[in-house]
Amino acid sequence: MAISGGGADGIINIGSLDAALEHIQNDTYYPTFIDKLTHLFFAANKSHCFQDGNKRIAISLGSIFLLKNGYLDAAQRFLYKMETISYHLAAGRIDKDFLRDIIDSIIYEEDFSEEIKIKLIHCISNENNNEW
Repeated sequence: MAISGGGADGIINIGSLDAALEHIQNDTYYPTFIDKLTHLFFAANKSHCFQDGNKRIAISLGSIFLLKNGYLDAAQRFLYKMETISYHLAAGRIDKDFLRDIIDSIIYEEDFSEEIKIKLIHCISNENNNEW
């Protein structure tokens, strides 16, 4: 019986996810909540811990992390906005520094700043230009 969305089952490298969870506890390298959430999301998205669903896992982990730390409104925005971000991060069009800016905006602003919107448009337009 298939329960998932049809993707492949299996763990490839759970150690990468374990390492990310351990690393974010180090305040020297990840001093702020934003730094911790960014690293957790980035690692879950890019480390290929699972055969399928890494982008969805990253969104789920980020949302749970926000909820566990009392960011209910931000968690709702995060779920709504991060699907597209997760896709472009996995494709290499968004780097970790820009991801941090995006997450900071989601947590502390109702909508993305104009600067972030312009950068996102640029990332997406680069995808479209690469298809030609």
